[in-house]
Amino acid sequence: MKGLTGKTVIVTGGGGGIGRAVCLRFAEEGCKVAVLDRDAAAAQATADLVLEAGGKARAYAADITDYAAIVNTVAAIEEEFGTPTVLVNNAGFDRFLPFLKTEPQHWEQLIAINLTGALNMHHVVLPKMLEAGGGKVINVASDAARVGSSGEAVYAACKAGLIGLSKTLARELATKGVNFNVVCPGPTDTALLKSVAATSNNPEKLLEAFKNAVPMRRLGQPEDYPGIIALLASDDANFITGQVISVSGGLTMAG
Repeated sequence: MKGLTGKTVIVTGGGGGIGRAVCLRFAEEGCKVAVLDRDAAAAQATADLVLEAGGKARAYAADITDYAAIVNTVAAIEEEFGTPTVLVNNAGFDRFLPFLKTEPQHWEQLIAINLTGALNMHHVVLPKMLEAGGGKVINVASDAARVGSSGEAVYAACKAGLIGLSKTLARELATKGVNFNVVCPGPTDTALLKSVAATSNNPEKLLEAFKNAVPMRRLGQPEDYPGIIALLASDDANFITGQVISVSGGLTMAG
């Protein structure tokens, strides 16, 4: 894709699942990939896979909910890899519970990871993009934010907030060369989905229900997402901003 070679890309939640697949794709496109994850071993494992394939990557262990840690981490990335001009906010967390069975402590954890963490990343990285003359931000939300999902009320609210943030920033910075777009996965075969299902009364039944809800009758795979994310980060998408794209096997067909 046009314009990706040599760019410094930050991928949060890069230690596994969708994040790992995205890191590998950006490396294939010739980018320098900063793999950011609170799990240091997982981040390093992704970086090692990139290096083994001949790409460029470094692992950075940081908690996106800790603003000061993100300031320090992004400074290290800039010093070691250059100014980041692509940001993929992919990190996420969920638990499967009906809203009335949740507690404020549960909300706080979900909001911190799914929304506050993304706010931190935007706030720290965007000034660097502006100084560099522009950049691309791709926020990974969820189809739950577009249509709702029983048992995921707070998670869906956070991801809907991420969509609203993206659209607002797309307007605010439209003349500054920074584009913001959102990718909404449907149910995806990752460790996160399995952990969410494990909190239900019947995990296997829940996973089967997720699959049956998708017109293509399968769960998404991590490899289903890097293509659209790389496209939105490339020069081929220079006139695309403020958009929300579902990658969900037809689960959501919003106009």
